[in-house]
Amino acid sequence: SVTIQAPPGPVPKTPVPPWLRLLGLAFLGGLILNLMPCVFPVLAMKTIALAESIAQGRRRAHALSYTAGILVTFSALGGALLVARSAGSAAGWGFQFQSPAFVAGLSWLLLAVGLNLSGVFDIGGRLAGTGHGLTGREGHAGSFFTGLLAVLVATPCTAPFMAAAIAGGLTAPPAMTLLVFLVMGLGLATPYVVLAELPGLGRILPRPGRWMELLRQLCAFPMYGAAAWLLWVISQEAGPSGVLGALAGGLLVAFAAWVLGATQTAASKSRRLGQSVSVAALLVATAVLTGIAGAPPKSVTALAEPGTEPFTPDRLAALRTEGRPVFVDMTAAWCVTCLVNQRVALSTPAVQQAFAQHHVAYLLGDWTRQDPAITGFLRRHGRDGVPLYVYFPPGHGDGIVLPQILTENLVLARVDAGKLN
Repeated sequence: SVTIQAPPGPVPKTPVPPWLRLLGLAFLGGLILNLMPCVFPVLAMKTIALAESIAQGRRRAHALSYTAGILVTFSALGGALLVARSAGSAAGWGFQFQSPAFVAGLSWLLLAVGLNLSGVFDIGGRLAGTGHGLTGREGHAGSFFTGLLAVLVATPCTAPFMAAAIAGGLTAPPAMTLLVFLVMGLGLATPYVVLAELPGLGRILPRPGRWMELLRQLCAFPMYGAAAWLLWVISQEAGPSGVLGALAGGLLVAFAAWVLGATQTAASKSRRLGQSVSVAALLVATAVLTGIAGAPPKSVTALAEPGTEPFTPDRLAALRTEGRPVFVDMTAAWCVTCLVNQRVALSTPAVQQAFAQHHVAYLLGDWTRQDPAITGFLRRHGRDGVPLYVYFPPGHGDGIVLPQILTENLVLARVDAGKLN
């Protein structure tokens, strides 16, 4: 007898392990975070650091210092989230921006960075009497600090792929959670490391000279702009009294920077006096943070647009019982991506007309300060931060999550169709 064997079928694909998929999402999220508008102010600092390190032939070492700053800060954020979760706090990505005291402190930090770039005081430069070794150490400290600042200003943004990575990481064991945050940091640092490894980049840039100092001074203005934007965020979180405290603290920080710069090249006695005065001014500014932290939250938000209603779970349930289509927009004043989407895709006349024509209820959830109801809605839809857009079509179907980066045509197509395909 002859045994007939069946033709071999297709070789089954080996499924990607969930943990590997999670780390891949984390890396892509960190990589795309470089394109988010939150990180733009720090791009100026990275430009200066890259130009100076290439000019001095130390690009690889500075790239490692910058990466170390990013990884340390991402680890600290991951650890803080784990501690907050274990204590029962409803913390999510960007949770620190829900504190007006943190926002004020970051605004002052960006102001101080801008003053340093403008030359009011000198940190990391060639100070009189310092040797080459000290300059090198300060330079690497500057690269480390730039990485730290890049993470701090990036947290108002949630890049694509980050939401799933953070949500999955926070439900995993603590070791995997920290690994997810570290891989995300590697994604954020990768473009800078790649540029530092390209040997031909040094031939593209002009020779060191006056242009580097002019670039340094020019790059101070994105820092001032970011500090001014954070003042607006404080106005949404803590009202006029919070803004007044932030302005007073900013004045003290500017005074401390000026005194430090005015006495840096003086005799040792005058230099120590200047340092003491600067420290005293900063201590007073720190005391101001206590008042800002205790400011009561605002009851009315400037994020509300015409035709929107405040989000509450009860209101959403009532609208769904009626069978009305509902568009839920979870946003925050400190979320730059949210504000951009609002202007380019949600508040346009065409979208507003489509909402009115299809009787779409627009519910706006303001997560500028902590709100357990909004945090719960985010987690039920697999997110740990804003923005989040969920469209509930007519009838009683499930809500469908829209992309984090919106366009007018995308919103119109979904509303006109009545559902997502």
